[in-house]
Amino acid sequence: MTQKPGKKMTVDEKDYQLYLVTDESFQKEEDFLSIIEESLKGGVSMVQLREKHLSSKDLYHRAEKLAALTSTYNIPLIINDRADIAMAVGAHGVHLGQEDLPLPALRRMVKEELLIGVSVATKEEALQAEAEGADYLGVGALYPTETKANTRKVSLEQLYQIQKAVKIPIVGIGGINENNVAEVMDQEIQGVAVVSAITKAKNPMEAAKKLKQRMIQNTSI
Repeated sequence: MTQKPGKKMTVDEKDYQLYLVTDESFQKEEDFLSIIEESLKGGVSMVQLREKHLSSKDLYHRAEKLAALTSTYNIPLIINDRADIAMAVGAHGVHLGQEDLPLPALRRMVKEELLIGVSVATKEEALQAEAEGADYLGVGALYPTETKANTRKVSLEQLYQIQKAVKIPIVGIGGINENNVAEVMDQEIQGVAVVSAITKAKNPMEAAKKLKQRMIQNTSI
């Protein structure tokens, strides 16, 4: 799964099943990297670096360290919003929110070198993102979450309707944990994105393992 310069990893090579989004609450770099590594050992299959509070310089250094770590485990690294940082550290992609740089503009910048994911909350947004060339969608918030303010609520029925409307991979996001992950995966999506369920756990590796186990059990029924 090693990234080759100038070549975007294909969707078939991706495992969106357990997608970890980093939390902004870590003050110490060693704590941050330790928790991410434990989660990778537990089965996290993709990582997104989302650190809106950092300066560009600090974000670059954190992304550089995280890229080295995820590369060791052959896990794709996505950078939230910042294509410049993604390109600089050799990350695999960029994730955009609805208020970020428009997808077509970003695609003109990065060509086919990076995956582009887009956060959506409606079928209309999903169809637009797909038409503009998004590689995958993050759909939510499915449940109440303290991680991100001013989120739009998306029901499981809406998630299912979005899944039926598009052909690209979908990752459910927002308040997902061990207790509700099975009903999210029931909507026939490719994976879930989690933050607190792993980063706030006493044992991130075990938390990731339990989430993965619930998902595997659900898909095998």
